[in-house]
Amino acid sequence: MVENKKKPQFFAFLKRKRYVCVVFSKYHYIPMDPMIINDPVYGFIKVPRGLLCDIISHPYFQRLGRIRQLGMASMVYPGAVHTRKQHSLGAFSLMQEALRVLAEKGEFIFESEIEAAEAAILLHDIGHGPFSHVLEDVLIKGVRHEQLTLMMMQRMNEEMHGALSLAIKVFSDEHHKPFLHELVCSQLDVDRLDYLCRDSFYCGVIEGNIGAARIIKMLNVNDGRLVFDAKGIYSIEHYLMARRLMYWQVYLHKTVVAAEQMLCGALLRAKELTRRGEKLFASEPLQYFLAHDVTIDDFNDNPQILDYFVQLDDNDIFCALKSWSSHDDKVLSILSKGFLNRKLFKAKHVDDFDSATLIDELKRDISTHYDLSIDETEHFVALKNVSKEMYVAKTNEILLMDRNGELSNLSYKSNILRDERQEISDSKTFLIYPQL
Repeated sequence: MVENKKKPQFFAFLKRKRYVCVVFSKYHYIPMDPMIINDPVYGFIKVPRGLLCDIISHPYFQRLGRIRQLGMASMVYPGAVHTRKQHSLGAFSLMQEALRVLAEKGEFIFESEIEAAEAAILLHDIGHGPFSHVLEDVLIKGVRHEQLTLMMMQRMNEEMHGALSLAIKVFSDEHHKPFLHELVCSQLDVDRLDYLCRDSFYCGVIEGNIGAARIIKMLNVNDGRLVFDAKGIYSIEHYLMARRLMYWQVYLHKTVVAAEQMLCGALLRAKELTRRGEKLFASEPLQYFLAHDVTIDDFNDNPQILDYFVQLDDNDIFCALKSWSSHDDKVLSILSKGFLNRKLFKAKHVDDFDSATLIDELKRDISTHYDLSIDETEHFVALKNVSKEMYVAKTNEILLMDRNGELSNLSYKSNILRDERQEISDSKTFLIYPQL
């Protein structure tokens, strides 16, 4: 009788500790140690055995190790070659800390909900294609990576016999505790906190150095919504300014924009040649997307398309570009060779000018220089507008809570946001063309 009483108590202890056990005899259980990952930004990350380790071992997650987090940023910052896998693990570490802080402040969160939120943040980026955001409108038009992430999570859920059902609800904002989704996706979530810290670290710039630990300490929950203690307003303002600076100094740097345009031009040209019946060197998944215009309905109707997509990574693009750089088609070879050897186009910041006349002149010069027809110069000149809002006051506002529990919107409390809306433009236009 004594043994029967101890057994459920011991199981309850193990459940609280989130351990998986090895059974040696009838009532002897030894907890397995968590997986430990050494991260250069946060140090050791502990991953409990079970579902979360299964996710990390899954091919969909491992694929993120072959996709660069910052796409073309390494053209400017050579150290920026870290991957989506590293970022996802970093965001997972911050999610662990955020949930711990909320629990310490008295917010009751079931063990299953903790695991679901951590699973959701691990998987939040699995829908990204090669070079992250760059090729979303080239290989697959009108399909956002969040939609593909959800499809892949649902497929994994079938393989894991429903173990990801709660994580999918958290990711899709269908869970009755919305703050769990807001930790994954909002204007101030653990995803953004990690990529600012991590990208700043690998690029070697200080602008993205934010007080992530301080911001997480300010987390709280009010009526199911994620809020921040009002005394943390300056840390939040620092985060918003850091994000703005990182976009213009790293993510939307003019050289990065030019490199993106060259890669998009090469792939668009490859699609044109493929549609004409030319056989280009490419992996089978890349061949499929070069030959077909795929929509979200196609993904829903034909499961094989998702099979092709999950096989795509940066290596497919690099291998294709190496082959295309010696192709007989001048447009394809010039763009491919220039991208691989960093002979990049020029990106000039422009304001008011007669764009049509200038672009026509550039096309004529390029046509003469490379001995191309005017139509073939379409991939060499582009007028590209890039924009990024530091903060969107009308969507999912960041909420501040004072000591009395009163809530207020950040945009009404922050002088920086009021000044930003009145005086600072978040849009630039670049004229991109080859340096002849």
